[in-house]
Order: sequence, then structure tokens, then C-alpha cells
Amino acid sequence: MTGQRREKLISILLHGDGWITAAALADRLGVTPRSVRSYIAQINARAARADQGEAVESGPAGYRADRAVLATLRGEQRASPRDRLHRLVRELLDADQGLDVFVAAERHHVSDATVEADLARIRGLLEDTTLSLRRGGSVVTLDGDEISRRRLVSRLAHDEMEEGTFDVGVLRRAAGLETVDDRAFGPFTQQLGAELAALGYYVNEFAAADVALHIAIAADRVSRGRALETTRGEADEDQRRLAEVLDTLCVRHFDVAMGSGDLQHLTSLVLTRVVAPGGAAEERVRLDPTVEEAVRTAVTRAAHGYLVDIAHEDFIRRLTLHVQNLVLRAREHAPSRNPLTRSLKSDFPMIFQVAVSIASDVGEQLEVTIHDDEIAYIAMHVGGRLERSRQAETVLTATIVCPGYYELHELLHSRIARSLGPSIEVTEVLTGVDPDWEAVDTDLVLTTIEPPQPDERTVRLPPFLSEGDLGRISAAAARRRRSLRLARLRAELSRYLSEDAFIRPLVAADEEEAIRALAEPLVARGVIDQQYVENTVEREQLSSTAFTETLAVPHALRMTASRTAISIGIADGSLPWGDSRVQVVALTAFSEEEREAFQTVFEQLVEVFSERDSVTRIIRRGEGFAGFLDELAAVIDG
Repeated sequence: MTGQRREKLISILLHGDGWITAAALADRLGVTPRSVRSYIAQINARAARADQGEAVESGPAGYRADRAVLATLRGEQRASPRDRLHRLVRELLDADQGLDVFVAAERHHVSDATVEADLARIRGLLEDTTLSLRRGGSVVTLDGDEISRRRLVSRLAHDEMEEGTFDVGVLRRAAGLETVDDRAFGPFTQQLGAELAALGYYVNEFAAADVALHIAIAADRVSRGRALETTRGEADEDQRRLAEVLDTLCVRHFDVAMGSGDLQHLTSLVLTRVVAPGGAAEERVRLDPTVEEAVRTAVTRAAHGYLVDIAHEDFIRRLTLHVQNLVLRAREHAPSRNPLTRSLKSDFPMIFQVAVSIASDVGEQLEVTIHDDEIAYIAMHVGGRLERSRQAETVLTATIVCPGYYELHELLHSRIARSLGPSIEVTEVLTGVDPDWEAVDTDLVLTTIEPPQPDERTVRLPPFLSEGDLGRISAAAARRRRSLRLARLRAELSRYLSEDAFIRPLVAADEEEAIRALAEPLVARGVIDQQYVENTVEREQLSSTAFTETLAVPHALRMTASRTAISIGIADGSLPWGDSRVQVVALTAFSEEEREAFQTVFEQLVEVFSERDSVTRIIRRGEGFAGFLDELAAVIDG
């Protein structure tokens, strides 16, 4: 466990932006700051022994990585229990006569008991697959078909991947692709995308890189004499053309000629993971009526429940085409990976929530389980639809104050309107040298003279605007929009928070225990019933509500509370939450009548708790309920 935590610490430091305190690192690792200091001392000692200098710099603000040194150190000294585990799996994959436990222990320089423990962990890896381990004395054999074996290799590779990255070297090492050249991945993926575009498909670049790994695994397995047999079923014209493309590319880049069975499998893999039909290709693909109805029902329900403009025929068709492939992947237990899952969840929580709702409905109707990465792809569809259908940003009103020469104010007004478009509406132009400043009540004040008391609304301008001046207006508008949003949040929170629903410290072993503890005061007040609590637990199982590194916002998919309320819990240290750890949990109960409040509170609460400095201030200073509200209000007010 220590080795795994040290590896996670290295990952956090490599991907961190600037200094990170020991307390913040401890919270994310689920250890004490003392343990963090110990891990860093060990890392620096390893770097010193390798004559690489200091890998992690320490200072008053915490710790900061020398990325070059730390990345090199990790690459040279990556050996870990997980590495040994993955090597055992790869040995089992190729051992037709089984693997002798005693021989494996000697080869890996560990005890027999260690290998037995690794085998227990391997059985855990096989739980959701059609593979199994068979024991005969000291010999262990892996049973299962070739396609399932390849999926296991892919899983090993992805377990090694750093979040949000596609490191070919790491993938190749983890998958044991000894016959594959790292340099083949990039050109293969690029040419595959170009060929698919020529066939009339839109290419999902993230999935294309993942499929390149699957194809590399297939090339490696074929070169080892483990080709797939031909599957049944006649290929259509698109499948035949794509099979020809894959055959050519595999020979060119991986130096392997695929048989008909592998080409059929890989063609299906590409069509269900990489592409969305577009143009002529879209017309050739038929919608499954059952899937289309499930998607239409889910989209209509989400559009009504969350007040989002997504119930359009073109969106439903495109999403149905995506879901048809998603269902095939789900039934094969082979979800498509998405490196943007975490960032989509934290940066666009409302869009992700809509996607969770759609995935839940679709999964229930079609009897499939839809994982987080697949939900993220649905979120990308939802976000794209909203971006296309969204009206202009919230319009800010502005007053121009411009005393001076004839037509000067008209030139200023015209330049602002032409350059900034509909996002700022000038509602008044004051040309007097002594305007009534107190009567100006617009969101922005754009003035060529100095006001008596400048505030955040005020932008001082010259009579003739430069590009820099327009940039300052845009920046002021962005700050004003955020200020208005947070002001609305402060007003909403004052209505929804109460002292009886504030728990500090929140003590819980897992998500469900935390949810039930935070739900108790709301149930006692009649805000929610026990069914709402159960629905919240079920929602958490669909997709983690840890939207930032600090905050989880558990809630039910259906807004059935008698009124909107929030129960806040703050842990001493941090709590395990999904694959993360959080310190603040905000159980939200929303009523149908206050659906609009859902978006305001949900998105802006996540925004506040996504800023590390703000979180640190709120947690450290907000001991009791009153202090928490004061600090939250202070952060909101900037």
C-alpha cells in the first residue's frame, strides 16, 4: 500500500500546478502530513542515489516537483507490486500448460506466499470477465477465450495510464507488447482517422488512440500464433471496406497480416468505438427502434427535469447512433475510455448531471450498465447540443459616460457594439460633464472620465478604444457575470442551509454512510423521505459525485424533496469517495418546484469549492455553522 501511495503522490506532484501543501497532499492520499514528508524524503533519497538532484522541492508553501527529475526517476525505478502482478497476468496469458507457483516465485524473487496473494488479486481482476483461474496442485491455468484475454491485456495497460494521458511507452510496457514498435502508434492512428473520414465518418480521436492499442494488442497476439477464428455473419459494404483499410495499415505499421477472424473483430471494434456516422455514412446506418425510443424518453425527461434545451430531433438521432454502439460495448463489458471524464465532471457539473440522468434512464430501459467514461461521452453530446442551441451569454447592461466633442460618444458606442456584440447592451449614454453617478444602475459603467467612487462595475476608457481597452471591458464583464452568479448563490444558500443540517466532523467509512448521516436531519424535518435517501445512494453508484478534489455533492436524480435544502458535512482530514477523497460533502435535496435553483446552486457551489485557496480558508476558519457561513459568504463576495 505504501508503494501505491508513493506512486500516487508522484502522479499528483507531476500533474500539480505550482506548490501543494503537505495537508492537501495528505488529504488526497488519505494519510497524515507526516507520512507525506516521509514519502517525499524517500523519493528525494532515490533521486540522490541516482545523482539526479532533488526531485521534490520543499518550501513554506509546501512541495513542488522538478518535473524532469521526477519523471526520469519514475521511468527508471517503476518496479512495484503492481508491475509484478501484471507480469504474472501476462505469463498466465501465454502459459497454455499453466503457471507453476513455485517457479514463478523463484523467477520474480519473492516468496510463494507473495505469489499466492498476487493470484488472489488476479481473481479480483477477472470478476467482470469470462476468464477464470483453474488450480491443479501448484499449477494455475487461465481459462477463457482469446477476445477476453485481449481485453484483459488492454485493462492492464489502462491501469498503468496516468489520468488524462496516453503514454505509448507505458501502455506498451504494461501490455507486454514486445513485438510492437512505439513509433507505430501515432502514424497508425492518424492514417486510420484519415481513412475513416474518407469513408464518411466523424472520428472520436480519444477512442481512436484506444483502438490503436487494441489493434496493437491484436497484432502482438497474432504474431505469437494466437489469431482469432472467423466469426459468423456476412459483412456489409462498409465493413468490407474498413477491413481492407485495417489490413493495409496493420501490415504497414505493425508488420502483421491479420486473418479474416481478426479483421472482422477489429472492424467491429472500430465501428463501435471510434466513429459517429456523418454525411452519407449517417444515412446508411439504421436506428434501432428500441434504442431510439429509450433515448427519446431519456432526453425528454432530462430536458424537462433540468430545464435544458436538448429535445431536438437531430440531437436524438445522433445520440441514438452513439448509444447503439454504447450498448454493444456495455454488453461486451468493454466500455470506451475517455481521458476527459474527470475534467468534464468538475468543470461542467450540470452538463455531466444531465448525462447521468440520460444514462440512468437508457441503462434501465435497455438493461445495460453505463460506466463513467461512457457517461462522459454522453456529456460531450449534451454539451455540444447546448452550445449550438444556447442563446448568447447573459446580457449585461451598460452605461456609457462620455462628455466631450460632437459625435465622440456615438463613435464609442458604435465601436463597443461592433466589437463586443450582443453580450453587452448599452442602455444609456450620458454626455454631461457632471452626471448623476448614483442614478446609474447598470451592470457596467464605461466612462471616459473618472467617477467619484470607482467600483467593480467601472471601466475607465480613453475616447478612442484600442484592442487592449476592449479586452479590459471583456474582462470586467466576465468578473461582473461571476459576481452576479455568486451573489445569487449567496442568496440561495442562505435559504437552503441550516444549523441542524451542519455536521462537523463528519465521520463515515464510505459514501453510503456519509449520505445517510447527512440525510438524517433532512428526514427529521420532512424535507425528504427514506426513498429519497435510497435514490441518492443509487445515484452515487451510477457515477461518483466527487466533482472536485475536495467536494462531493450527492443527490437523487429525481427532484422529489418537499423543498430545496442542503446538508453540509466537513470531515477532519478526508473521506474516501469513489476513486477520490473529499473533505466537504453537500447532500442536496431539490424539489420539482425549484428546478431553476438546482442549476444555480449546483454549478456555483462546485465552482466555489474548485478553488483550492477558497476551500482551505472555508475549512480552516469555518469551525461552527456561523463561521462556515461567514467564510463561505466572504469567499463568494471575493
